[in-house]
This record gives sequence, structure tokens and C-alpha cells, in this order.
Amino acid sequence: MATTTTTTTAKKEKKKIYKAVTKFLIVSPYKIRPVADLVRRKPYPEAVSLLDNMPHKGARLIRKTLLSAASNALSLDKQLVEDMLYIKEIKVDEGPRMKRVWFRARGRADMLLKRMCHITVIVDQTVNAEGTSKASGAKSRKTSAGKATPASSGKAE
Repeated sequence: MATTTTTTTAKKEKKKIYKAVTKFLIVSPYKIRPVADLVRRKPYPEAVSLLDNMPHKGARLIRKTLLSAASNALSLDKQLVEDMLYIKEIKVDEGPRMKRVWFRARGRADMLLKRMCHITVIVDQTVNAEGTSKASGAKSRKTSAGKATPASSGKAE
């Protein structure tokens, strides 16, 4: 009894990971995570404009890391354009804590913990449904065709 086995030789392309890591930032990760949640899985230009207009310190720190990740991607792959990038993943991890003594009344002391965090931003290339990369500047947006706008609601004034 002879058994034949067929092997498929599927070419698996190793996808490059474009990322940037900023470590040992003296800000609590609990303050940065809500800002990171707002820009996660957004297109790169939209995320940068959002972070530019936010007053938080975390927005400034995430923006610097995001710009670094995008410049890493553009320098490694010369065919990429900024409009083709999106934020695949943002991680805000907890770093070490600096312990400081906080002197109190009557000879007592408290511990002051200055928290640190590490920010990791991973950007990737946007892909169409067909599996090809999008052309620069082209955005696909879903429109709701069933909703009536106030101008076309049918009421006469």
C-alpha cells in the first residue's frame, strides 16, 4: 500500500514590523493609556493631527514615538507613503518606580512613588480587501445610504 503525500510550497513573505519604543518616561502609564486608546488603529495622518490638538502630556510623548515609528517605516521601505500607514498597535507598559521620601509632620515620612512607563508603537501598511496596498491619498469610507439628512427629510417650511 503506497501512500503519496503532496506538499504545497506556499511562499510566506516575512512581513516587516515597523516599530519604535520609548522607555523610562517619568509619567504614570494610567495617564497615558486613555490617550493611546483614542489613536489606536487609526490612519497615521489622522492620529498625528489628533495628538497635535490634545493638551495632555501623554499625547506629546505618544506623538514623538509615533513619528519615530513612521520614519522607521519610511526609511526601511522606500515605496511607502505616509498616507499608507496606520497604527497597528500601541502598548503602554509599566516601568520601574522611583521611590522618594516625603517628609510629614511629627517626624513621620511617606513614600512617594514616581511611576515610569514604556511606550511601544507599531505601524503597518494599510491593505485593501483584494490584498493589495492602497494607493496614496485614497480613503475608503462607508456611507449610510438609508438615513435621511435634514435637508431631504420631506418637510416643507
